[in-house]
Amino acid sequence: MSRRVNGNMPQTTATPTRLPGFLRRSQRNPYNANISAESNVAQTPQPSPIEPNRTGVDEQQIPQEELSGGQNGSQTSAASLKTQPTTLSYRDSKFEKLIRSPVVNVRELRKLAWNGVPPQFRSDSWKILLGYLPANASRRQATLARKRADYTEAIGQHYHIDDTMRSIQEQETLRQVLVDVPRTAPTEGLFRDDRVRRCLEKILYIWAMRHPASSYVQGINDLVTPLFVVFLAGCFDDVLKYDKVLNGSILDDRDVSNQMLAEIEADCYWCLTKLLAGIQDHYTCDQPGVQRMVGRLQELVQRIDADLCQHLKNKEVEFMQFAFKWMNCLLLREFNLKCVIRLWDTYLAEGEGGFENFHVYVCAAFLCRFSAEIQTMEFDELFGFMQNIPTDDWGDKEIEVLLSQA
Repeated sequence: MSRRVNGNMPQTTATPTRLPGFLRRSQRNPYNANISAESNVAQTPQPSPIEPNRTGVDEQQIPQEELSGGQNGSQTSAASLKTQPTTLSYRDSKFEKLIRSPVVNVRELRKLAWNGVPPQFRSDSWKILLGYLPANASRRQATLARKRADYTEAIGQHYHIDDTMRSIQEQETLRQVLVDVPRTAPTEGLFRDDRVRRCLEKILYIWAMRHPASSYVQGINDLVTPLFVVFLAGCFDDVLKYDKVLNGSILDDRDVSNQMLAEIEADCYWCLTKLLAGIQDHYTCDQPGVQRMVGRLQELVQRIDADLCQHLKNKEVEFMQFAFKWMNCLLLREFNLKCVIRLWDTYLAEGEGGFENFHVYVCAAFLCRFSAEIQTMEFDELFGFMQNIPTDDWGDKEIEVLLSQA
């Protein structure tokens, strides 16, 4: 059930409170501290007692008590702290020491995460930064059990019911979810897997039922994908790259159980809920949040690169025509998922406003990066270029340059 924004550009008079990197050369982001690249060796402590279940047993039916952790708490926590190799780089050892602390210093975690989170610590770090996992390690097991049980109950209440029990609006929402899930990250094998698609269907539909003010809007489906990739990879000690996760081979190679997927699904639901809480007006009627961000982007680019703005105006290309999806999907359709995951490390480290305020500056830096090229184009070429900016060969290096300019 997609909603369209009206054609009028919102009038924005507020000046952004944050100058982009290329206008504040003398200033530094407080989180953009250089982290030593020296390879000091650190001995790894013994793993935390909260370990995920890696038995690979493929349960066909998952009782609620298993998903919520049973009487003894979760044994398959995707947020558990992992056994690491015996040696770590200086930077990784700092992450490990922080994440394994009895109480994580969230402010310090934000500082470290701004420059990127090592893959082996990313699942736990994201959940803590989103406020899903408590900073206090002693409370995590009970929190996971409670949250996963709550989600399981919601599935029974909203999803596993007969269609005759749904209102017409609910049936339409479910229909739209079922249409959009196969379109989600279609180039990645992971999201072509039937079990994973069922997980996405439930996450999106339950979220829509619990948030009737916005319900489901196209674009929300894309926001689940980085969470799912990171949390699935986080279930295994040795998955430090995402290739086997993205192509889906990990599902067979590691015999990923239904129970493990169910826990990842629940964690994704709650983390998506936390993420969307700060940008929910992006998905309410007429999507005012998206329109506001597009207006701020245009104002910002006008200040940074007036010639680029004038060229777009001369060629009758409106910012809304290309930047709407940048805001609606948070650049998930402009970058590959590996790049998006690195981008989200910094967004989450920014705290409140990372996915709205800081995102506008990233979009401005992204657009201005291609300014010289864009200003040579006529309408047809320009319009096509803006719909498909060439970033297929981008990696962490290009994303980090972009972040440093934002």
